[in-house]
Amino acid sequence: MYKRPDRRRLLAIRDRLRREYGRPVLHAHHAPVDELVLTVLSQNTNDRNRDVAYHRLRERFPSWEDVRRAPVADVEEAIRPGGLAPTKAGRIVEILDALAGDDLSWMAEAPVEDARDYLVGLPGVGRKTAACVLLFSFGRHDVPVDTHVYRVGTRLGLFRPKASFEEAHDELLRLTPEGDAYEVHVLLIRHGRRTCNARSPRCAECPLRRMCPEGRRRLGRG
Repeated sequence: MYKRPDRRRLLAIRDRLRREYGRPVLHAHHAPVDELVLTVLSQNTNDRNRDVAYHRLRERFPSWEDVRRAPVADVEEAIRPGGLAPTKAGRIVEILDALAGDDLSWMAEAPVEDARDYLVGLPGVGRKTAACVLLFSFGRHDVPVDTHVYRVGTRLGLFRPKASFEEAHDELLRLTPEGDAYEVHVLLIRHGRRTCNARSPRCAECPLRRMCPEGRRRLGRG
C-alpha cells in the first residue's frame, strides 16, 4: 500500500545521490524567453539535437522579434535537426505571439504562483516547461518533473503509482526544501540516466537500493 512520503525521505535520497554524483550548482541565466524556446526544442529529442536546433535558430534570427515575424516554414527549416520541426516551429511562434513583450524579468521577484500561472497560460506550456523557466532562468523554487524524474520518483515511492505529471510536480515541490530545487532535479535526472534506466535499471549497483521499493522487488528482497 502506498504511503505518502515526508521530507526526510527526500533528503535521505538527496544525500545519497550527492555522494554518488556530486553536488550540482545552479547558475541562473536570466533569459526566460530563451529557456521557453529551448524547452520546446527539447521535447522528444536528445540534448545534442536540441542544442543544434537552438543555435541554428539563433544564427538565422538575431532576435525573438525576428522569429515572431518570420514565416513558420523558415522557423521550421532552422530547427529541423531537433525533430518534429513542423509542430515545434508552430508552437514557438504561438508562444512568442502570446507574450506581452519579451521582458519577463518581473518573474524574478513576483510570487512564484503568479509567474507559473502566467507561463502555463501560454500556448502549449505545461508545468515542466514553466518550472524550467522559473528555476533555470531565475533560481525560483520550482522543480521540473521530466520523464527521468518521474520514473525515478515513482520507483522510489515519492509519487503515488500512476500519478499524473501535474500531481508529481505538486508532490516533489511539497517535499523539496527551499533552495534545493535545482539539486534535487539534477540529481534525479543523473540517477535516471546513469543507473535507474527505463528498461534495464542497474539495481544491484544502485546507491538507493536499500530504500527503493522497486529495487528491492527486482532484486528479490521485497
